[in-house]
Amino acid sequence: MKKNVFIIGLGLIGGSIALAIKKEHNCTIYGFDIQAEQLKIAKSLKVIDQISDSIEAGVKEADLIIIATPVSKTEQIFEEMSQYTFKAGAIMTDVGSTKSRIVEKSAALLGSNVTFIGGHPMAGSHKTGVEAAKAHLFENAFYVLTPTETTDNRAMIQLQNWLKGTKAKFVNLAPGEHDALAGAISHFPHVIATSLVHQVRKLESEEPLLSRLAAGGFRDITRIASASPIMWRDIFIHNKAVLLELISNWINEMEDVKQLLETEDKETIYQYFYEAKAFRDRMPVREKGAIPSFYDLFVDVPDHPGVISDVTSILADHEISITNIRILETREDIMGVLRLSFRSEEDRELAKDCLEQALYETSIL
Repeated sequence: MKKNVFIIGLGLIGGSIALAIKKEHNCTIYGFDIQAEQLKIAKSLKVIDQISDSIEAGVKEADLIIIATPVSKTEQIFEEMSQYTFKAGAIMTDVGSTKSRIVEKSAALLGSNVTFIGGHPMAGSHKTGVEAAKAHLFENAFYVLTPTETTDNRAMIQLQNWLKGTKAKFVNLAPGEHDALAGAISHFPHVIATSLVHQVRKLESEEPLLSRLAAGGFRDITRIASASPIMWRDIFIHNKAVLLELISNWINEMEDVKQLLETEDKETIYQYFYEAKAFRDRMPVREKGAIPSFYDLFVDVPDHPGVISDVTSILADHEISITNIRILETREDIMGVLRLSFRSEEDRELAKDCLEQALYETSIL
């Protein structure tokens, strides 16, 4: 018998999971979103097969239910679902970036026929909306599942089987363990990036040239601060305890840095930067982590007309797609630099080989 999948929230993540499931399973995918336009787009792009009129109607015959909404909305949905009827043996999961509170709130479903298993696919894109959904979005990314001590192991196996089309790397963590790790490598870096932007914003009133000068490297290192304010408001509140501890540790770290500056101990300052560089350089470059990767290639280009079209033509001839292109530096009589962004590590490596065969100098930072 053909099985049914119900996806609540048809943005980038929900849409991409739907496509990944379609790739591996002969099933009917139903969708619901509070934005009617997103539903229409999802149906027209064949991300979903049918539109559900409501959440209550969608869950009744669903074998798999995926909640792909902001975490605060997921909490509300749990409360609504406490009165709903589910199909016997149904499995439910979510995609939220925090897990402890979500798993606690899922207790509202106790006594129903559904098994909830928390989930967090650690992948994303600079694009949003269901029109940006891709079946390969999660390929080689970590996909964290947060079962509890009472979770049926058969349900875990079934969920991973449903999601095998993502080609993600599944990792099982306790909800609290997930939040601690995600806080350190994803949530807290967003706080720091946002704080850096605020610092420059406040200084700009005194130095109007500041934002223009910040358009280069500063803009690059704070890219993650451009993420959805709604999503990050919810994450900030949901992972409060972890973030408070990390902020306290960061204040202590900055006190140490302040001390280094005051003493001007050259060897200790050198060692501080050296150890950070060594640790970062040991990090795997081909792994997808909690923060979406940017597959950038830097290309030195001479100052003459048509050079950019030459670079793009070489890539087009080899059917390599560019997701973004930016001129970092171009001044008369000196080499300029192009930053080309690609959707995957493989595309970047292929582009690097093609351009170097055409005698362009490239680099990956």
